[in-house]
Amino acid sequence: MKKTIYMLILPLAVVSGLVFANHEIKNETKPSPKPLSIADRKAALDERKKWEASPNGIKYKKWEVSPEGKKVHASSDKIKTYIKAFTNMEAVVTSVTFQRANAKSSGPKWLIVRINGEEYMMQFIPKDFQQLNSLKVNDKIIVRSRSTGYSPNHPYLIISGDYIARNNKILFKRDFSKNNRC
Repeated sequence: MKKTIYMLILPLAVVSGLVFANHEIKNETKPSPKPLSIADRKAALDERKKWEASPNGIKYKKWEVSPEGKKVHASSDKIKTYIKAFTNMEAVVTSVTFQRANAKSSGPKWLIVRINGEEYMMQFIPKDFQQLNSLKVNDKIIVRSRSTGYSPNHPYLIISGDYIARNNKILFKRDFSKNNRC
């Protein structure tokens, strides 16, 4: 009886040791994030100053302090907690046909939504936008987003449409496995 117990415990101990050792190796191989060196920070700051002095940088800075820019930044502040936590935002579709002036018909498609009284834009490639063809103005949807973007060429804050659902049915879910979550 004792021999049987020892015969069962011995393989268990060996397997446990191997699993623990493998776990330790995996933890050790993860690269640790390295803080930027002083030279790297200085180079990044120099690049930013160079861009801010360029015509595009000057245009952006003027837009940022304009009423339109301030409005877009304020709308960003209203949803940043939802963006950071990747949580549900209740939205109402206000336009499914928005198109920038002089835009090609094969270019990006835009969905305009209202969240907490503010308008937001979501950009999709035509292939992804096909999944949203059933949406109509005044439809209530749930949106989740991981990021936002500013542009002086757009009237509203641009939010990434990473997840869109209507009536508990997922209409669109961005696949991050293709690009390694970048």
